[in-house]
Amino acid sequence: MLPRNDLSPVLGILKKEPRVQLPQYASEGAAGLDLRAFLDEPLVIPPLERRRIPTGLIPEIPAGFEGQVRPRSGLASRNGVSVLNAPGTIDSDYRGELEVLLVNLGSEPFTVHDGDRIAQLVIAPVCRVSVVEKDVLSETGRGAGGFGSTGI
Repeated sequence: MLPRNDLSPVLGILKKEPRVQLPQYASEGAAGLDLRAFLDEPLVIPPLERRRIPTGLIPEIPAGFEGQVRPRSGLASRNGVSVLNAPGTIDSDYRGELEVLLVNLGSEPFTVHDGDRIAQLVIAPVCRVSVVEKDVLSETGRGAGGFGSTGI
């Protein structure tokens, strides 16, 4: 695991119950903390449907940072299960339970069990901007070219 230093942000976590597992990095180079389902009984997500999955975690994200809830690549590749609003944003002033909005894009029902790793949480710095209305914008080589305008 990468060493923590005095410049590393601290993610505070309140567990709803003692049995809730704290998020953990799965490997030394992992960018995201694994989030686990906190369920009293298995939950089935039918094909093309979505469900909010509780984690039992209430985060305290440091000011100047956000939490990004991202899909787990294994769930997506093996089962077609992903985070619907990926990446989901958790603001630093949110103090409710962290829930994950999973969608089953696969052809078979998918069952989530208590303790299953369902998503990952990346803590990232936030840059807030000052919004200024302008009459004219600077020109660029790309201009207003949108989807696909820079090539395949």
